[in-house]
Amino acid sequence: MKICGIICEYNPFHNGHAYLIERAKRESGCDALVCIMSGSFTQRGEIALLDKYTRAKHAVYAGADAVLELPTVFAISPAEIFAKGAVKILASIPAFDTLAFGCERDEKALFLSAARATAAESAEQKKVLRARLRAGESLTKARTESLERTGRRDLAEFLRSPNNILGTEYQKAIEFFGCRAQILPIRRTGASHGSTDLGEKFSSAAAIRATARGGRLHEAKPAIPTYAFDDMLRFTDGSLFQEIAHSAALTADAKTLAEIVDCTEGLENRIKTCAREAEDFDDLIAKVTTKRYISSRIRRILTAAVLGIPKTLVHGALQSPLYLKPLALRKSTADTLLRELGRAEFPLLARQNDLNALGETARAVYAKDLLATDIYRFCSKMPIREQMLPIIEDKLQ
Repeated sequence: MKICGIICEYNPFHNGHAYLIERAKRESGCDALVCIMSGSFTQRGEIALLDKYTRAKHAVYAGADAVLELPTVFAISPAEIFAKGAVKILASIPAFDTLAFGCERDEKALFLSAARATAAESAEQKKVLRARLRAGESLTKARTESLERTGRRDLAEFLRSPNNILGTEYQKAIEFFGCRAQILPIRRTGASHGSTDLGEKFSSAAAIRATARGGRLHEAKPAIPTYAFDDMLRFTDGSLFQEIAHSAALTADAKTLAEIVDCTEGLENRIKTCAREAEDFDDLIAKVTTKRYISSRIRRILTAAVLGIPKTLVHGALQSPLYLKPLALRKSTADTLLRELGRAEFPLLARQNDLNALGETARAVYAKDLLATDIYRFCSKMPIREQMLPIIEDKLQ
């Protein structure tokens, strides 16, 4: 069997995601397409609009054969860890052959060059990088400038796109784990990443989230498959979680915050000070954010504080055996695919008893997934419960 993987969030699922699944299946020539998807929280440090099982169901309706959960410890981490965690799980599957992703430029050679240039930075690149960081710039921007100032303007321009950055991290992760899989970059169609403008057929997830939270979801209907739009009518607005996160910033001591991934250089003290002064969560984020400390980084730190995820657990998860947790499986291909997933290096959690096969770190990681689901249920007021082996009928509704 040949499996094509897609790393995703589907927050929410839209026509562009369906387009990527269709292209990935066709161009990879795969026997099965497996998504690995963030669960209750996303890489922007936000609670997802819809629960993980509903979003996974949408992917199956669009053509995916299975959706596995990206453990929460990776889902709310910076791009490098997000990518490594997802590739680590996919690479444990023997039939994993291709990793497809959407991007602004689909030249495979550029991703390979960017991955190698950023994985093995020259002494001059490191010198420029340190200088730009001292000047108060974010790591992503500082790294891009280090490439530009050392003669790699082509790569610097290439890495100014968020999807190209993530695709580069995917390639770096594939090489890091010694995986034989090849990347399959697929050029995005329609709206660009993060665009807040609605298109006639294709709109970004950011634009759709904005219309939903602004009470204008009907305006985004042309960009969302019918089966996903109907579920979107009961989306979670995230306001309750924001209050919980603000409370966590107030109650957690600075030492605890400093133990979270990406909370460095005294950022914990800045968060504590701003939390006391801020009128609400949005004001807190605005007060902490600088050109170096971008807002998504602050939200990730606060989400990790709510969930109690220290960097020791995140780094331990990258180094330890984990698990494959299905969120949805296509009924017609489930039996064949389950046999293949059962051959993976990590245990497939198909029954409650399978949890007994987890090691200490994997148990701790899985416990955070359960906690994330519990918090999601509390914030969404929806009866979400953990499911083992959810099978989805082969139909588009």
